Amino acid sequence: MGKAVVSFIYALSRFMQVIAGIALVFMMTLTTCDVLLRIFSKPIIGTYEMVAFTGGVVIGFSLPITSFVRGQIFVDFFYQKFPQFWQNVFNVVTRLMVMVLFLFIGWNLMILASDMVRSGEVSLTLQLPFYPVAYGIGIACFVQCLVIVGDLIKIAGGQYE
Repeated sequence: MGKAVVSFIYALSRFMQVIAGIALVFMMTLTTCDVLLRIFSKPIIGTYEMVAFTGGVVIGFSLPITSFVRGQIFVDFFYQKFPQFWQNVFNVVTRLMVMVLFLFIGWNLMILASDMVRSGEVSLTLQLPFYPVAYGIGIACFVQCLVIVGDLIKIAGGQYE
């Protein structure tokens, strides 16, 4: 059961990574085209807004896979000095704290996005709505919580590295 859950979490994180990768390629292509077209005094209108929106998607959607593969910086010099039991306690406590944090962030992003839908808030130049990005990053925060659940399953099974 635990391996199936961890496999599902990994597949979901990889799917979000693909979306983040597509968004990153779009962002780089748009920026490059805008710079090249500026040479001919024909900039792409709204590039700044589209890059900002897409940057939010890239960062939010790449967070779960980065956490899953432990791609973040982790200083473990002090941590490695403790016995395995205390390392596991430390891992469980910090994972629970991180889960609470991301649940809080995700929940508040959902509230923010709902408020943006009600108010009809849009970007200045292109009149693009903000709420899809807020909903997307909020969902990414909830997927991050699933990654933390996967970490807890790995810790309980003695498979957490």
